[in-house]
Amino acid sequence: MRTMISAVVLTFFALPSYAVQTPKTADGIVAQADAVRNPDNPFSIVVSLTEYRAGKQENSMALNVYSKENTATGQYRTLALFLKPPKDQGKVMLKNGTELWFYDPTSKSSVRISPQQRLMGQASNGDVMTANMHKDYKAELAGEETIMDSAKAKVPCYKLNLTSRGDSNYYRVEYWVDKADSRPLKGKFYSDSGRLLKIVYYGGYRTELGRERPTEAIIIDGVDPKLVTKMIFDSYNNRKIPEEWFQKEYLPRFKGD
Repeated sequence: MRTMISAVVLTFFALPSYAVQTPKTADGIVAQADAVRNPDNPFSIVVSLTEYRAGKQENSMALNVYSKENTATGQYRTLALFLKPPKDQGKVMLKNGTELWFYDPTSKSSVRISPQQRLMGQASNGDVMTANMHKDYKAELAGEETIMDSAKAKVPCYKLNLTSRGDSNYYRVEYWVDKADSRPLKGKFYSDSGRLLKIVYYGGYRTELGRERPTEAIIIDGVDPKLVTKMIFDSYNNRKIPEEWFQKEYLPRFKGD
């Protein structure tokens, strides 16, 4: 009896040790990084963009972004309501599945647009839309690498190679995720021709909706490093978002809340 009890006790205490030693998969690392970026429940944030050229501010923009996960696909449906500049106030973008729509209250028309189309500076339409990267990309673990983060600190990271599954904003991504806490820290985004489009640093981590999340992204042009766009994510809130908001036909009536 004592032998049996000892065996059970040893097995019980061995299980956590075994779990810790289990190697992480590439898809698992990307999914954990997605959980850092994206709250579990429907939410809204204010996204502010500022464009710089050689350190001088050029343009700015702000949008209220509403996101809700589609439980059937694991992807997010997203609405972006333009707050400023005044000439763009009231315009709306809607991403539902692979479709991205733009509504202009002046013309009262909704048109299909591309996620890759430039929104402002180095930020594209798709960059302000919530996304689960492990759903959009096939991930491969390229190894481990210590990089400099946005605060110029050296951080040991997993390096991953991500390849589009077909409906992604970018064809290929090199992605660095903090080994210690699954924080996404850096991404290099490529076109299907292999051209480097942009380099993004994620930083400004603080507690929002229950865990630490990035509150800024620094986007550097892939050709000219003097062209930089800074995105700030602020005013996180849990939201009850009606399903009808994600219908193209509802866009003329959408005013946010």
